[in-house]
Amino acid sequence: MPRRAVIGAASGVAAAGVLTPAVFAVTGSDDATPADAPAADAARDGTGSTARFATTRTEDTSGVTEAAVGFPLSYVGVRLPAGASDAAIRFPDADQDAEAAGATADWRTLDPAADCGRANEGATLVAAHGASRFELRLPEGALEARGLAVDTERGTPRTQRVPDSPQRMRGTRYLSRAEWGADESLRFDENGEPIGPLTYYPVQAITVHHTATTNDYTDAAAEVRAIYTFHVQTNGWTDIGYHFLIDRDGHIYEGHYTGDDGIPAHDAEGNAVTASHVGGMNSGNIGIALLGTFVDQPPTDAARASLVTLVAMLSRFHGLDPQGQTRFVNPVSGAERDIRVVSGHQDWMETECPGAVMYAELDAVRAAAAGR
Repeated sequence: MPRRAVIGAASGVAAAGVLTPAVFAVTGSDDATPADAPAADAARDGTGSTARFATTRTEDTSGVTEAAVGFPLSYVGVRLPAGASDAAIRFPDADQDAEAAGATADWRTLDPAADCGRANEGATLVAAHGASRFELRLPEGALEARGLAVDTERGTPRTQRVPDSPQRMRGTRYLSRAEWGADESLRFDENGEPIGPLTYYPVQAITVHHTATTNDYTDAAAEVRAIYTFHVQTNGWTDIGYHFLIDRDGHIYEGHYTGDDGIPAHDAEGNAVTASHVGGMNSGNIGIALLGTFVDQPPTDAARASLVTLVAMLSRFHGLDPQGQTRFVNPVSGAERDIRVVSGHQDWMETECPGAVMYAELDAVRAAAAGR
């Protein structure tokens, strides 16, 4: 059986999880054991598991400054026009729980820099916490914004195949795309053709990001699905932009699709698939994103430990010194940059990503990874 489970027939648009498959603790060691999973979540048949996920519901809200959708929102994705630095959003119908979680009726300024938006034309993903309406305020004279209302948690359940045993890459436990409920149909056009080619290049660098989403999520896999949907449907990318993601409990998620021939993010020769996480410098550059926002607070110990484990494993695999410097040469454009082998997104371009607190911890991450 290939390292990724075969995706079964799925209905609807994008995957999201009301009922999730078994989730396993990630320790980075060979003796990690699966956590107990609710029996109703997966039906074992000897060749894999059938897991249920909620079909993601989306509504295009581009060009409007006020929208009421017919379902509770997990997120609102907004791609701001140039110069809309004073844009803001609010949720007028937010209930007490949503207010407590941060989706308030008060105006919240959208900060493209914190959300990596200056590297992505002002794109940002705002947690809605179940609100069903939002209002967007743009500065006078700004052009229309692109928008996407997303619910990854409450749609009609669908089923797909997931692996029957923990998945590992060179000893490190991870959750495959099937296990977090990726809807692989998003990667194809209406004719069933891939919306973009897979290209692979030798790895020269590893870049750390934060997703600039909420820190108090209740379903991490649903967060990953929301990011995937936003990256494809609003940003216009071919897949989720990161190679790997890490949640606050230390679970590592497989990101960009690469097929079944190599370890996640790689082909059979050990080259990394080109993703979309550092504008103009993506080829040969692995992107790891921590779920959450780390401008004013640190990641959890579990998330940090898994980041160290992943950086150490990838560095060994590619013969990189996690504490070293490199002359990065884009294999496509020829553009060059002197950069740390393990860098933060802000080392490449103007952005706050991965957040000031996370960025300050990168030296410790490099040292810990080098010591493995």
